[in-house]
Amino acid sequence: MIRTLALSTLIATGLCLSSVGAGTAKAEPASYKLDPSHLTIAFLVRHLGYADTLGQFLEANGSFVYDDEARTVENILVEIDTASVFSNHEARDNHLRSNDFLAADENPVIRFVGTGAEPTGETTGRIMGDLTIRGVTKPVVLEVTLNKAGNYPWGDKHYALGLSARTTIKRSEFGMMYAVEGGIVGDEVDIILEFEAIRQDG
Repeated sequence: MIRTLALSTLIATGLCLSSVGAGTAKAEPASYKLDPSHLTIAFLVRHLGYADTLGQFLEANGSFVYDDEARTVENILVEIDTASVFSNHEARDNHLRSNDFLAADENPVIRFVGTGAEPTGETTGRIMGDLTIRGVTKPVVLEVTLNKAGNYPWGDKHYALGLSARTTIKRSEFGMMYAVEGGIVGDEVDIILEFEAIRQDG
């Protein structure tokens, strides 16, 4: 049940950087990696109609290539450790790893591969890609917002992008049919991505 994957996530980013931080961003295509210390891949699923259950994936990595001048993004790849699912309830997390849901033993990685991108505004865009969960691959569209682009004010002062992305999937389309009937556990999964990506200089 992710969202991701972003995710990539995940992820694809800077879509519309031309109006933000253009003075410090490189004009030629640059490689970026997701910053693991500033990466949230979360999901919301309705439980019995009462409230949404919030969960996360705690381990993931990703990268992409972004060209600020051409406003293009490519080579988007985000990989999530399936077994890292966490919802602050041990029994539920073990159930999520089981064949009823993520089948983590047989499918240790959730993967998002970007296939395209388009700007929708000054700092917004869409990332299209293929999301693979439980060995099933489906197309998804991430709505992405660029929050900030620029050099960090301390430390190594690396150049980073800060982004938010959202999408919704149906878990039944990935073979997760457990408790869908009767709405015991919601079929729709809202995916929430908040992350920073660091430009790889040199």
